[in-house]
Amino acid sequence: MQKITLLFALLLISCLSFAQNNIVLKGKVIDKNSGLPAESVTVYLSVVKDSTLIDYTITNKAGNFEFSVKKSTQPVFLKISMIGYEDYKQELDGIAASRDFGTIAIVESSKVLDEVIVKTEAPPIRIKKDTLEFNAASFKVRPDSNVETLLKQLPGVEVDNGKVTVNGKEVNQILVNGKPFFDKDGKIALQSLPSEIINKIQVTDTKTKKEEFSGQKASSNNATINLTIDEDKNKGFFGRFTGGYGTDSRYESSALINYFKGNRKISFLGSSNNINSAGFSMNEIFDNMSGGRNTSVNIGGDGSFGVNGMNFGGGKGITQSNMAGLNYADQFFKGFDVSGNYFYTDATSKNDNKSRYQNFLPDRTIITESVGNTREDKYMHNGSLIIEYKIDSTTTVYVSPRFSKGNTKYKSQSEEATMNENNRVLNDSDSNLYNESDSQNFSNSISFNKQFGKKGRSLGVDLDNSNSKDIGSNLNQSKTRFYDDNGALLRTDNRDQIRYNRNFNDRVEIDLEYLEPVMDSVRLKLAVDYSRNKVLDTKTAYNFDTTTEDYTIQNDTLSNFLRSITTTISPKAGINIEKNKFFLSSYFGTNITRLDNESYYLYRNTKLIRDYILPSASLYMSYKLSKAKSFSMNYSYRVSFPSAVQMLPVDDPSNALVSYIGNPDLDPTKSHSAGVYLRNYNYATRSGYSFSVTGQYYDSQIIASTIYDESAKRYTTYQNISGGFSLTGGGNWSKSHVIDMHKLRIGVSPSLSLTKDKGYTNGELFDALNYRFRTRFNLNWDYGELLTVSPSYTYSYNVTNYTNYTVNSASNYTHLFNLQTTSYWPKGLVIGNDFGYTYNSAISDGFKKDFYLWNTSVGYNFFNERMLFKVKVYDLLNQNQSAIRTIGATSIRDEENTVLKRYAMFSLTYKIEKFAGKEKKSRGRRPGVF
Repeated sequence: MQKITLLFALLLISCLSFAQNNIVLKGKVIDKNSGLPAESVTVYLSVVKDSTLIDYTITNKAGNFEFSVKKSTQPVFLKISMIGYEDYKQELDGIAASRDFGTIAIVESSKVLDEVIVKTEAPPIRIKKDTLEFNAASFKVRPDSNVETLLKQLPGVEVDNGKVTVNGKEVNQILVNGKPFFDKDGKIALQSLPSEIINKIQVTDTKTKKEEFSGQKASSNNATINLTIDEDKNKGFFGRFTGGYGTDSRYESSALINYFKGNRKISFLGSSNNINSAGFSMNEIFDNMSGGRNTSVNIGGDGSFGVNGMNFGGGKGITQSNMAGLNYADQFFKGFDVSGNYFYTDATSKNDNKSRYQNFLPDRTIITESVGNTREDKYMHNGSLIIEYKIDSTTTVYVSPRFSKGNTKYKSQSEEATMNENNRVLNDSDSNLYNESDSQNFSNSISFNKQFGKKGRSLGVDLDNSNSKDIGSNLNQSKTRFYDDNGALLRTDNRDQIRYNRNFNDRVEIDLEYLEPVMDSVRLKLAVDYSRNKVLDTKTAYNFDTTTEDYTIQNDTLSNFLRSITTTISPKAGINIEKNKFFLSSYFGTNITRLDNESYYLYRNTKLIRDYILPSASLYMSYKLSKAKSFSMNYSYRVSFPSAVQMLPVDDPSNALVSYIGNPDLDPTKSHSAGVYLRNYNYATRSGYSFSVTGQYYDSQIIASTIYDESAKRYTTYQNISGGFSLTGGGNWSKSHVIDMHKLRIGVSPSLSLTKDKGYTNGELFDALNYRFRTRFNLNWDYGELLTVSPSYTYSYNVTNYTNYTVNSASNYTHLFNLQTTSYWPKGLVIGNDFGYTYNSAISDGFKKDFYLWNTSVGYNFFNERMLFKVKVYDLLNQNQSAIRTIGATSIRDEENTVLKRYAMFSLTYKIEKFAGKEKKSRGRRPGVF
């Protein structure tokens, strides 16, 4: 109790310290030639003696700036910096009283220097035309922090469970010196690269290759982060090695080795563990301990992580995984850049599952309970290559092949029973399944762009193709019994059969786009897209023959052949309007599609050919209200076609409890999608917000239509329905306070969604209207270099109102509280605690509603901070669990899976860093603003 009291006392003292800064420095910046206010100019204070950064701000629309700082007797510089202007610097003897600097005029830079490099001090932040640039050295992080820790210090940047947003835009691409580091999603770069090698963090809107090469503005609501390496650190060798062993035979090991030399970068990554870990985190306290972090509906984590489009350790349960990866990037000659990577992984996942499934029917509710266990073994080879060749100033070629090859074995044992509301059994079963598959995939993307003599005129060609095959077998040994309303046995379905599957998929897409400028800011777009997708699916099944003791009796009801070819030609035209503050990109056209489907089933050949002529439309618009505030919107009309399985009259009774058959009269899915976005971040006050509303409405939607017989066996086909929709609104607000060495950051992110699902059950139309509200509050408080405290709270409320069911509604709410504390005192000792509490209001009997999860870790740096010894305890209270409630349009599902329980781990990490031929000496960033 005394420790808690002391903690909150320190929080209070720190918060009060923010109010003690009664010295205000302010002024106004204008352009000397025009006399107009200069917006988004960086103004900052630094110490004359050693250039230590004291504080910074950005001028507003009126050109005004303002600081709130503490007294200082040492001389300081007031500096003003903006791209295209000469730097302004004024020396002050100290900061003793508030001061108005009045109007300061800055002058455009008129000098053009050839082959002369002028080195100046970089300001902490710069806002260029389309790029937001942070100077990494201006933001204080602890020694040996990773890039993710650095990003968390940047104004307007939020990092939550690996998801990065900048001013409300989700980051979907992270590059290192303009190239992927293992993969474009940047997860490995964030977790494994040390922050001290980073020079600049550049943020831009994410562009397609077509937009990038043709010089168009981005037409997406995503952002890209490019990490530039410090020139002194771009020639050297650095890495880390970790090994650990703990109770319950838990272990971990990992290695990351990097060699950088100019444009050449070679990195090796390897890991092996049985604790659901990615294995490449540099976090010295909470690495490999986030499994079990909870969401508002799903209580407990599955320990999955993705790299390069692959999921390692994915799925439910506990995973033992091994991984090795190699990344290479280089510039062979000017204009010819190459980067590529290769991964090998193997993983074994084991899980015990318990579930309760309430299924709503128009006249009754049926309940299915099951228990089972699964094991999945898989291995995969995965590689990709990117070649970008700038032939000359007008011609660029981009080639990106990717391949994968893998094997998966899946085994399950389960028992299941379905009952009516009176607890009378309608059917029960027990089964043993064993599936194995071999998969191969190859894909390639080629982009060609040619700029012509007239500015803005260009021709672009994109070619994408993919070829995949999946060959496998499914062994089914099951016994299923069906009963009538009185409990009398009606029939049994005993199976001992194997089915062999062969699936081939070939896809090719060709996009041709021509841009013609008609005015300085207007370009006409003419394009034609061609796509062809061919799918071959063959299934051959055999029953077990007791005479031969082998699977030799062909089962015609489970054997079939399906072929589907979808060909689409889409001519379209559009316009781009690119003003200084306004941007519009639009396309309108026609999709001309032929579906050619064929099946062979039970000695009957069926062909279905359908032709469609349907409209297509896309629109994106953005407007900059100021350099920090922007508004954007998008709209699209989309059409997707039914698969051969959904259309062809082929019965699939492979599951004894459910049978599927296609519907030849299906129409395509047709939907309208739209979104509105408002974003603003005020760098002068270090506060900002974003808001968005997105929605989708279906003119026609393909849904499953299910009939239940008296024993609850399901017969499912597919139908079209209209009127379904989804609507989501959300936002976030954040604000930071920085005083001396202390920082307080507050954030709030609420969201509200409304979804209407429609369908048919037992021939009756139902609809389910779902409302979901979620809000998250988080606070991060740094007390100098001694202590970091990060509490957060998340509340979720979920309710669904039903029509044409025996129940009118279903709802639940969850509370999730989390507190992370990290202490860096005394020197060399790092102590971390991660404490969470989760409560779920509505979950079936037999599933626990709440639990605590407490992880703790103690680390000690020694040997000149090259080595870290760590002791960590996961789930200290031994309460971790995975209890999940999912409320759907036709059901409520409660589920429990295996999770990691309490264990202790002892580990040792060794770090090595040598740059420019010199071994790195341990140091932190110079004192300054966070």
